[in-house]
Amino acid sequence: MPESLLKLLLATVTTLLASQATAAEIRVAVASNFARAIRATVDQFEMDTGNKVTLAYGSTGKHYAQIVNGAPFDAFFAADTRRPELLEKEGLAIQGSRFTYAVGKLVLWSPAAVTVDPEGNILEQGKFRYLAIANPDLAPYGVAAREVLQARGLWEDLEGRLVRGENIAQAFQFVASGNAELGFVAWSQLRRPGQEFEGSHWDVPTALYTPIEQQAVLLKDSDAGRVFMSFMRSEKAIRIIRDHGYETP
Repeated sequence: MPESLLKLLLATVTTLLASQATAAEIRVAVASNFARAIRATVDQFEMDTGNKVTLAYGSTGKHYAQIVNGAPFDAFFAADTRRPELLEKEGLAIQGSRFTYAVGKLVLWSPAAVTVDPEGNILEQGKFRYLAIANPDLAPYGVAAREVLQARGLWEDLEGRLVRGENIAQAFQFVASGNAELGFVAWSQLRRPGQEFEGSHWDVPTALYTPIEQQAVLLKDSDAGRVFMSFMRSEKAIRIIRDHGYETP
C-alpha cells in the first residue's frame, strides 16, 4: 500500500475514533408543547456535534416533581419560568444557566372548518359538548386557558364541560380525536413549517392570559450539556424555534 494512502487511512481512523471518544449523551426533560420544535433542533445539534440527546416529553409539573425526586435528567425545558427558578433556588440546577428559550401562544382550535369563529364567541354560545384544556395544576398552558375563561366570565359556567389533559399534548389529542369538539391548544401544535393546518381557530389575545414564557435550565454540569444549552441559544436554533410557532426573546 502506498505510504500516502496509508497515512490518509490512519488519519481518517484517528478522526473517527476522536469523534467517538468525545461524543456524549444527555437526557433532556421537555414540556410537551415544545416536542416538535426541540426534535428539529436536536436533529440539527446531533448532526453538527455528534452528541446524542434523549428527550422525555411531559407536563412541566410532572417533570419538576421527577427532578426533585432524583430523575436523571441533564437539562429541563419547561413551559413556564416558575419551576426552573425553583430548581435554581433549591440547588438542583446549575446557577446562571437559566434562560428563556421561547414564548408560547394559546389558541382555541377545532379540526372542523366552521366551528370556532374568529372572536371565540362559541364559548359564550355553548354550541359544544366538551372543551379540552391542559390541567391547570400541571401545565402552564392549562393555567393560561383558565385565565382566558375567567377573563370572559365563563370558568364556572363551563367547568362541567371541561376535559383536562395531563399536558397540552393530551389536550390537543382530545380535540384531534374528536373526544372534544374544541380546545385550548398551543399555536406551535398547529404550526408546521410550510404547511397549512386544518380546522378553525381563534387567536386568543395575549392580554387575556399571563405570557407563556418558557425557560430552560441545566441540571448537571457537563461539557455536552453546556454545548447543547449554548446551541439552543444560537441563531440556527432560534430560526427553527420561530418556524415552529414561537416567539423568542
